[in-house]
Amino acid sequence: MEIVNHNDIECLITKDSIFKQIQKNYGNPPSWARPEGFISLSQMILEQQVSLASARAHFDKLNAYLSAFTPTELIKLSDEEIRSCQISRQKTKYLRALAEAVLSRELVFDELQQMPAEEVRKKLTAIKGIGNWTTDVYLMFCLQAKDIFPTGDIALVNTVKEFFGEMDTEEIVKIGERWQPLRSLATYFLWHHYLCKRGRS
Repeated sequence: MEIVNHNDIECLITKDSIFKQIQKNYGNPPSWARPEGFISLSQMILEQQVSLASARAHFDKLNAYLSAFTPTELIKLSDEEIRSCQISRQKTKYLRALAEAVLSRELVFDELQQMPAEEVRKKLTAIKGIGNWTTDVYLMFCLQAKDIFPTGDIALVNTVKEFFGEMDTEEIVKIGERWQPLRSLATYFLWHHYLCKRGRS
């Protein structure tokens, strides 16, 4: 089942009035989803610590440079060729590490769907350049995991603080616990609020 669905929305709203408030102001969040696989995970690596617009521009350049966006084709490029697509030295290493993990079958995307979220996390974070934020986004967008709370995400953290006041990560985690087992949907609502309030929906 998708993260954004009527029954779960009704359930979440009963857990905390802030979601009713967000719904009243901006409606329900979009059902953010992406296909599983190498392309989506590569895009998420490029999205680390930059704007989505910049990441998209870098991905489009690299995609245009390749005959097909696959691990086999990516691995053929030199670091200089990848860098020529305005991709940093660090992210060049990360993309190469991901491509190598797929080609060696250290990472098999079809297997992730059957794994619990924490097993997926172990599998993905074992690859250089993939940390908890990238894993959380992949779990939510690609695998539609329903109880993910990405406390490494600045937009989420800032929105929680907006509603509940200044607090540290431990306190934010504690706030999120009240929204179990629907923390992904809670995150979608908080992102929706963050974007709509800034005219970026």
